[in-house]
Amino acid sequence: MDLQTVLFAFGLTLFAGLSTGIGSALAFYTKKTNETFLSVALGFSAGVMIYVSLIEIFVKARASLEDHFANGQFAYLITTVSFFGGIALIAIIDKLVPSAENPHEIHDVSEMNDVDKKKKALLRMGLFSALAIAIHNFPEGLATFMSAIQDPTLGISIAIAIAIHNVPEGIAVSVPVFYATGSKRKAFMYSFLSGLAEPVGALIGYFILYNVLSEALFGIVFASVAGIMVYISLDELLPTAEKYGKHHFAIGGLIAGMAVMAISLVLFA
Repeated sequence: MDLQTVLFAFGLTLFAGLSTGIGSALAFYTKKTNETFLSVALGFSAGVMIYVSLIEIFVKARASLEDHFANGQFAYLITTVSFFGGIALIAIIDKLVPSAENPHEIHDVSEMNDVDKKKKALLRMGLFSALAIAIHNFPEGLATFMSAIQDPTLGISIAIAIAIHNVPEGIAVSVPVFYATGSKRKAFMYSFLSGLAEPVGALIGYFILYNVLSEALFGIVFASVAGIMVYISLDELLPTAEKYGKHHFAIGGLIAGMAVMAISLVLFA
């Protein structure tokens, strides 16, 4: 694992995490979110993440474990258990976050713009949203980082997908804080800070795993990452895509994301 690869992977994770700032800027400078585009984009992200998790990441995780264990069937079992372990981990994190502040329970922009709400309640909503998003972004940062370490092209695809779905999360943080405080600077700052959890996740993953990384551990972590990404796609991206647009727009984006990911994997194989 050379320094250049590590820096590249960290840079991708930083880009993905700080895209929450794009959502914050959109909330300030656009009168209405293009909900059809947002729906397609979120569906596209889900398609990329689901396809790459099941077709590429899971397979590479299994191959790493087969290189370590002589028994191929046992390696397959460990890969499968690790995959569902990743799903269980992110589901537990999701469960621990109160539903009112959970970014997976996204409210539309008009609801967040209700100025009749008390400023204190709005500020609390924004701050808890920032905290909740930071908690969810941590494993996403690890997912992006580990993918980029293994395959830079794969890492770029995942970073772009995660960056797209971080945009509405930036809106969810910045709008209530802005309406509570009247300060664009504070709203942007909290949105920005919530995205920093992704590069922090990458850094912690790197420093914890670097000295003990083996084929077996890599396979377990990579399979878990696949599970995390599938859960995020099914629990967050697709429901939010359908909330912002029609069903067929979301599914069309999903299929397009899968197709683009499939073509890129074929071309760069």
